[in-house]
Amino acid sequence: MAILPAFNKCLLKIAQLFTKGFFMVVTRFAPSPTGYLHIGGLRTALFSYLWARKNGGKFLLRIEDTDKARNSQEAAEAIVKAFHWLGLEHDGEITYQSQRDDIYAIYIKRLLDEGKAYRCYMSKEELDALRETQTANKERAKYDGRYRDFDGTPPEGVEPVIRIKAPLEGEIIVRDGVKGDVVFKAEDILDDFVIARGDGSPTYNFVVAIDDHLMGVTEVIRGDDHLSNTPKQIVVYEALGFAVPKFYHVPMIHNHEGKKLSKRDGATDVMAYKEMGYTPQALLNFLVRLGWSNGDQEIFSMDEMMECFNPKNINRSASIYNTEKLDWLNSHYIKNTPNDELAELLEPYGLLLTSHDKKEILLDALKERAKTLKEMAQLVNEIIIAPESLDEKAVEKAFKGDAKEVLENFVSKVSACSELHLPSDYHHLMEEVVKEMNIGFGKIGQPLRVALLGKMSGPGLDSVMAIIGRDETIARVKSALAQIA
Repeated sequence: MAILPAFNKCLLKIAQLFTKGFFMVVTRFAPSPTGYLHIGGLRTALFSYLWARKNGGKFLLRIEDTDKARNSQEAAEAIVKAFHWLGLEHDGEITYQSQRDDIYAIYIKRLLDEGKAYRCYMSKEELDALRETQTANKERAKYDGRYRDFDGTPPEGVEPVIRIKAPLEGEIIVRDGVKGDVVFKAEDILDDFVIARGDGSPTYNFVVAIDDHLMGVTEVIRGDDHLSNTPKQIVVYEALGFAVPKFYHVPMIHNHEGKKLSKRDGATDVMAYKEMGYTPQALLNFLVRLGWSNGDQEIFSMDEMMECFNPKNINRSASIYNTEKLDWLNSHYIKNTPNDELAELLEPYGLLLTSHDKKEILLDALKERAKTLKEMAQLVNEIIIAPESLDEKAVEKAFKGDAKEVLENFVSKVSACSELHLPSDYHHLMEEVVKEMNIGFGKIGQPLRVALLGKMSGPGLDSVMAIIGRDETIARVKSALAQIA
C-alpha cells in the first residue's frame, strides 16, 4: 500500500523537474548565408520559434557559414535584420560555425583515435574515374572504401580527406514527427562520407550534428529537402555517442501550379515584403497557416500562435502559396492597427503623419481601401498632393451637362464658410447644392471627385475635403474649372 504514494511522489518530482526546465525544449534555425532569407526558411524559423516559446524553452540562431567560397557577410546581416523586423527574438548569442573550427577539430581527432574515422588518400581523379565506371555499369556512384582499413604507406602529394566509417548494411530510421518513421537502407544511401576536407575544413553534415549536440538542441524543425541529410547526421550522432534529436521535416511551399516557388511567386528576400508594404503580423500569420492549421481559424495573434502551435499538426503534403490570402490578411491587420502606430509604419514610405492635424480622418478614410502599407501611402499622397492633371476619360464622363455650374455653386458655398473642419461640414454643403439645384448626388459627386483627385475613384469626398482643408478644396476646384473651360 505504501508503494502507490511513493510512486505518486516520484511523478510529482518529475513534473517539478520539467517545470523548472530540466527537460527543456530547445530548437534552432540554422540558415546558410549564401543568399537572401526566403519565405520557406522563414516559415521553419517561425515553427521552431513558436514551439520553443510554447514550451518555455529556447530558440537559437546559428549561421552555418562554413562554405567560405559562397558565404556573404551581407546575407548574414540581412538574416539578423529580418528577424529583428519580424520580432522573432532568439535566445543567447548567435553561433557562427566559421568561428568553431577548433571545436570541430577536437571531434575529428576523437573519431580518428577511436578508429571510427580514417584518412582517405584517394585523389579527385581516382574518385572521378571510379564514379564513371560505376555509372557505366549502372551502379550507384559511391566511394568504394579502399582506405577504410589502410595501414600501408600513404601516397605522396595527396592531402587526405577524413571519412567516417558509416554502416555498410542495415537500416537507419528517422523518427520524424511529420512523416512518421522514415526507413533508409544503409547500402542504398550511404558510403564512408567525408567529414573533413583535405584542407582540414569540416563538412556540413558533420558540423550540424556537433553543433546541435553542443547547443543542446532537442528538436529540429526544418524543410524536407534536408531529409536526405538526416541519415548521415544520425551516423555522426551515434559515432560520437550523442543523443539524436527529434526531427520534423516540413514539406515545401509550392506555387498554385504545384511547382517550386520562383521569385515571381513569392520566393524572394523576406525584407522585400517590408518594402512591398506587408506588416510583420500579416506575414507571420500567413506563414503559420502554410502547412499547419488549428481548425478553421485563420487570424492568429502571436500569443495565439504560441498557444495553439504543435509541429505534430504540420501537414504531410506541400502547401500552396496564395498571394490573395496574404493580401487579405495584410488588409485585416492594417484595418485593425491603431492610427498612431499606423502613422509610424507609413514613415518609411516618406509620410510624416504623426503630427498631421487630420491624421485620424485621413487614416480612417483609407484603412478599408488599402491591402498594403505601400498602397496606403500612395492613396495618402493622392489626397494630400494636388493632381498634376485630370484623367481625360474621367473628365469626359464627369463634366457633362451642368457640371460646371454645379462646381461653381459648390465652391461659392465653400468660400462663404469660414468654419469648415469635419467631413460632415462639407457633406452638408454638398447636400445644399443637391437640394437647391434639384439634382442627384452623382451630379455633384462625379465632377467634384475628378476636380479634387484627378480621377473617378477614391475615398469619401467629405473626408477628402476635411483632410486637405477649405483653401485647398477651393483651389483644386477652381483649377479644374480652368482646365475644362
